[in-house]
Amino acid sequence: MLEQIKPAKGSTKEIKRVGRGQGSGMGKTSTRGGKGQTARTGYKAKRGFEGGQQPLQRRLPKVGFNSRVEKPYVINTAKSDAVLALEEITLESLRAIYRFPLYVTKVKLIGEQASSLAFKIKDERVRVTKAQ
Repeated sequence: MLEQIKPAKGSTKEIKRVGRGQGSGMGKTSTRGGKGQTARTGYKAKRGFEGGQQPLQRRLPKVGFNSRVEKPYVINTAKSDAVLALEEITLESLRAIYRFPLYVTKVKLIGEQASSLAFKIKDERVRVTKAQ
């Protein structure tokens, strides 16, 4: 019969009832130890708290930083004549000459002849250094 079904022997445990007298073995302090803050109800230690010792996240040094400011890929025109020979300077035309990564979206031209190339630039993603 359905009402006579019982769980397998050893598969269930009785719940731990604390604070029900000395005879239960879990009376007096109700498994909370002695006195103090941790014995009180509502106590909750902060995450990472180590009892006054300097916590691990403060003992270890800070590591790493990723700037959100995107820096341009720099090309020195003094070292290469290929940029000077271009009719129009765009990101795609520079990508054909220099094999820089696909994630590069800005290019900056530096060098002595860079300021003379300003009129050839046809892309807002490419810029030159100011003349000194």
